[in-house]
Amino acid sequence: MTAPVPATRETAAAATAAAGGAEVDNPRSPLLAGFVGSMFMLIGSLGVGWLAPVSELRRMPLFIWMRAEAAGVALSIILLAVGGMLLVRAWLRLGQRVRVWGAEARKATLMAVVAWGLPMMFSVPLFSRDVYAYIGQGRLMVEGFNPYENGISALSNYFQLGADKMWTEAPVPYGQLFLWIEQFVVWSTNVQPEASVMLFRLVALAGVVLCVIYVPKLAELHGVNPHRALWLTAANPLFLTNFIASVHNDALMIGLALAGLYYSATHRVVRGVVLVTLSIAVKPITIVFLPFIGLLWAGKDAGWLRKFGFWGLTAALSLGILALMSLVNGFGFGWINGLSAPGSISIWYAPVGLIGMVVASLANSFGLDGATLAGFVSDAGKLLAVGVIAWQIFRGDHDRLIRRLTLAFAAVVLLAPMIQSWYVVWLIPLFAVTGIRNDWQVKALYFVVSFFMIYAISDQLEVFPYLQTEDLGFALALARVAAAVTGLLFGLYLIFWDPRTRRLFRKTHGNVVERPVI
Repeated sequence: MTAPVPATRETAAAATAAAGGAEVDNPRSPLLAGFVGSMFMLIGSLGVGWLAPVSELRRMPLFIWMRAEAAGVALSIILLAVGGMLLVRAWLRLGQRVRVWGAEARKATLMAVVAWGLPMMFSVPLFSRDVYAYIGQGRLMVEGFNPYENGISALSNYFQLGADKMWTEAPVPYGQLFLWIEQFVVWSTNVQPEASVMLFRLVALAGVVLCVIYVPKLAELHGVNPHRALWLTAANPLFLTNFIASVHNDALMIGLALAGLYYSATHRVVRGVVLVTLSIAVKPITIVFLPFIGLLWAGKDAGWLRKFGFWGLTAALSLGILALMSLVNGFGFGWINGLSAPGSISIWYAPVGLIGMVVASLANSFGLDGATLAGFVSDAGKLLAVGVIAWQIFRGDHDRLIRRLTLAFAAVVLLAPMIQSWYVVWLIPLFAVTGIRNDWQVKALYFVVSFFMIYAISDQLEVFPYLQTEDLGFALALARVAAAVTGLLFGLYLIFWDPRTRRLFRKTHGNVVERPVI
């Protein structure tokens, strides 16, 4: 786990410096373009971003025009779609401007993270209204309810909080640490929505900072260029929009998990287990990390008896920390019951979800119970994911442990009936630090980022009901189609017509830049 960084990078950097050339050719152009795109998204969010019904911003003239007038809504949609895709292009062009992935490339990447992320810090929440569910759950805590047993609907005037109706009855699927964060935010802001959103954004920003710190460190352990891994991860528009603009707690979850993984891989396993356990106490999905940390703790040449011993020690330490946290708040492990809420939904682009939909449709056409059969498909996907996880735990080289963890985690995401864009962002840093080759692998990432940005742009828009005339869904559907078409046309331009970026999506016969440990 301590493979040295290939000397070719330093050699190339030295040669470039000796020749008097820059490591990065004029990064200011893509940095400025990305900043403009992010500003477009900020302005567009004023019209179609998610506001709590009780928000005072709804009474401001600018917000009224952008949200209540057809012209304002149309302008917001165009700015949001163009801005999002402009950000994708800026990210691609920044990567193209790099001649040597050295210190200058790292500086340009960090500048991109700041320049592109800063406007998003002040946007109305985009692409998701989960942050308003966080506020409602925090209010449950402040008012003395058990959020593992009560949905947001237990609160008076809960609909004024702006949470998705899916969360009004559902128990909380988050761990103890995030419950405390929710409680603190709501208590400190007195349920003021904009102040609460900003504090939750700062929590997400802490996760982003952890990723910026530990992605390069983990990459170096695998002999992967740390600066390229940072660009693939932190400057990635999907990463920035989901973690900052959308205010997802997944940022803190994956940041803590990466930090714990790094310390576990560098023989500071107790610290690593503590950090991963804190990640589990945000969102329990990172419990998948623990068996692999046990293997890191056991060592390279460990026999099965030693492996099982350290698996038990890892589990005991993590479970003990979680139990102590549960004693403090008195809610126990109630989050286990809440884990089923997101998994009860299917979506067409998830393979398991699509198969389930097709099976349900065919079954219903023959008078059978399609929902039950679709449930069997979902269960089969979960069973297959468990099989992949078990295979990666018990089989494979010790030197590829973190890659094995990455594949196991990918199985959890890709074999679920619902794949959200922020689920994909969980995987990007793990693949980046263990190696995304400069061939079909990075091209696949480009396509994935483009697809999910286009989908996010058109998926969740807040359009006022009173703009919708006879058919209440017509205006919203029209808005989504307009956003999707705008984003899709821009995406097609990037792939097929843009003289600068289209080459990135073509098959190349050149040498692969990196062949990492995978």
